[in-house]
Amino acid sequence: ATRVRRYFDTAAANHHEDEEEDLFPALIDSKAGSDAVCLHALVDGLMADHRRLAGLWEPLRQTLSEIAAGRPAQLPAQQVQAFTDAYNAHIRREEDELLPMAARLIPDDALAAIGQAMKARRGGEAG
Repeated sequence: ATRVRRYFDTAAANHHEDEEEDLFPALIDSKAGSDAVCLHALVDGLMADHRRLAGLWEPLRQTLSEIAAGRPAQLPAQQVQAFTDAYNAHIRREEDELLPMAARLIPDDALAAIGQAMKARRGGEAG
């Protein structure tokens, strides 16, 4: 319970911040030409996913905190399923749409800078 909670409180949260603070702005700034409308719709949809995932996570987080503290609690299967289904759909959208678009539209040096910003967000040195 502690590890699951820690993962979604840190790694998953960092991942969403990586996208919203670094990757999405880089995509928008890429001046995608004919891709601009599609790009904005994709970014807006992924950011909406982040908010939805946070809302689905919070009740699970509370239950996992109870379990981690040794108090009796049960994870509602329907809530777990809704969360995992939403996360799987989000990941598929990132892998099928976001990452190929980023690879095509963002120059290698900008991708490297994004990678450094992500590393710094996790406590590594940037630069």
